[in-house]
Parts: sequence; C-alpha cells; structure tokens
Amino acid sequence: MSTDKSLSDSKYGSLTPGRITVAVLAVLALIFIFENTRDVKIRLLIPEVTMPLWLALLGCFVIGALAGMFLRRSSRTKGGR
Repeated sequence: MSTDKSLSDSKYGSLTPGRITVAVLAVLALIFIFENTRDVKIRLLIPEVTMPLWLALLGCFVIGALAGMFLRRSSRTKGGR
C-alpha cells in the first residue's frame, strides 16, 4: 500500500480550483448586490413593482444558482459523469 495520500483524501481535498473560483465569484456577486440598494421599478410581464435593487439582484442570483444546480444534477442522471 502506498503511504502517499491522494488529494481527495487530504483535508484540503474539497477545495478544488473550481470550487474556489465559484466561491470567489459568489462573494463578488453578493458584494455587488449589497452595494446597489436604491429602489427601482421592475416590470414583471404586466405589473410594475418597486423594490430595492439588491433584492431584485439577489432574486436573480438565487434563481441562477438553482438553475445551475438543477442542470448539473440532470446531466449526471442522463448518463453524464
């Protein structure tokens, strides 16, 4: 048996470059969202609503994150990786 630990066995195995990149982008997105706090008018098909810009941006961020997780999960179940 080898005494070398693989990257996945080490305590830093879950910190892959991809995950670090996503974490940094998520933090930057949250900073951008919370820096933009003024009220804006948003048209949702027919009604027009006034809400803080950060709330609209946060909603879009959450919807995008959920869509990404759904697409990643569905690609795995269809014979992907």
